[in-house]
Amino acid sequence: MAIEETPRQKKIGTALQQEMANMLQQAIRDQGVANLVLSVTKVTVTVDLSLARIYLSIFPKNNADNYLEGIKGNAFQIKHDMAQRMKNQLRRMPEFSFYLDDSLDYIEAIDDALNRPEDPINNPEILAKRKKI
Repeated sequence: MAIEETPRQKKIGTALQQEMANMLQQAIRDQGVANLVLSVTKVTVTVDLSLARIYLSIFPKNNADNYLEGIKGNAFQIKHDMAQRMKNQLRRMPEFSFYLDDSLDYIEAIDDALNRPEDPINNPEILAKRKKI
């Protein structure tokens, strides 16, 4: 049985998502990086509001792991900057953990499998297994 998010968790997650997206996109513009699209697709906050899982979608995919490692390496600075931005909204900033959002890749793989001549319903080994986080 899955525990549903409380309204407070949802509000904090939405506020963090909007501010994080603005902050990271501004940092990309300030650095002058071209041909990089980064979006914050989802933020989930634990019940005690101590940890926030931030899911990022990074395009192009070939350098996504490098950018994610750079973001993880600067997590302390990102938390500090977010605390400065949201000091009037949150008393305590949760710890951040960053993940790549692979849902679009997963959907694309399913679509490709359905368009093949083999039947993925009768032969489920055709589909790639999705990693659980």
